[in-house]
Amino acid sequence: MDIVIANGCDRPIYEQISSQIKGAILTGELAEGEALPSIRALANDLRVSVITTKRAYADLEAQGFIDTVPGKGSFVAGGNVELLREERLRGIEAHLQRAIEEAAGAGVTLAELHEMLDTLAEGAGRP
Repeated sequence: MDIVIANGCDRPIYEQISSQIKGAILTGELAEGEALPSIRALANDLRVSVITTKRAYADLEAQGFIDTVPGKGSFVAGGNVELLREERLRGIEAHLQRAIEEAAGAGVTLAELHEMLDTLAEGAGRP
């Protein structure tokens, strides 16, 4: 699992870490029950504060993505990945709804909006 921190990003580092771990869980890169690096090891690898990685792990645990076992470490949570995926789909739907509203306000047709989405997807390497 590779985590990339963008120092020029307006999002806090702990959010960058947690969102990339969430993404890896949702795509199956990290499997249910798989151990995550220790908080200290991840902090050293990323060259960030232990407090930062601890915050990221705490957020992931609060959202149900990981489970932490004292003395053993943190592991990918099981059983609720579909619920988490549904939550992410709702977020995507909200973004798309805003795009539809913006397009309508700019006089962009639905066909033009589809074409824009197709072009953006191709540029991102998505079929």
